[in-house]
Amino acid sequence: MASRARGSREGGQRGLLVIGGAGPAAASLREAARGACLVAAADAGLVRILEAGLLPDLVVGDMDSLPDRTLLNRVPAERVFVFPEDKDETDTEIGMRMLRERGCTEITLAGGGGGRMDHLLAVALLFERRTPPVRWLTDTADMYLVQGEAEFDGWEGSIVSVFPVGARAARMKSDGLRWPLDGLVFRRGYGGVSNRVVGERMRISVRTGKLLLVRGLAGDG
Repeated sequence: MASRARGSREGGQRGLLVIGGAGPAAASLREAARGACLVAAADAGLVRILEAGLLPDLVVGDMDSLPDRTLLNRVPAERVFVFPEDKDETDTEIGMRMLRERGCTEITLAGGGGGRMDHLLAVALLFERRTPPVRWLTDTADMYLVQGEAEFDGWEGSIVSVFPVGARAARMKSDGLRWPLDGLVFRRGYGGVSNRVVGERMRISVRTGKLLLVRGLAGDG
């Protein structure tokens, strides 16, 4: 059963940014794109978008990781923005900025799994920023930023972990988890690893701070 998330941030204009590195299967990527007003590719993310049968609204980056630059010819030229390799932003940061400039207030990242550890950490740290992504999909995990309250359907049996974003997460409550979060305080450097969803619907609320919720995926990639 496919998962469905409902949270306190509903109503914003959604953007999907596909980046390099291991990402979700083509079907999962198409599902994420269906809920997006704009779909963008950062550098090698173009390969995964095209493999999923999608045409991006934007392609950005220095294209140093794109295995075949002729792939750019499959996208209308006015949608392609090539940047120099020597720059102060990563391709992912450029993609997020350009989606926000076009009105996207809720950005999902797809990709970034595997590969170099510094790239993985750089994406994870985006959730610490003032305007973070709201979701991150890789080949092995589906991650959500929880602010206020969020509900998830169809996750029964899934392994989930939660980590504070920022200094701490407190005043937490949960339903549908084997080990409830009620009353716990997670300070930076701590978290809850390998909890299990035991109900058809899982609900998490956090009244102080924010949480990064990580759901492990089996067989997706």
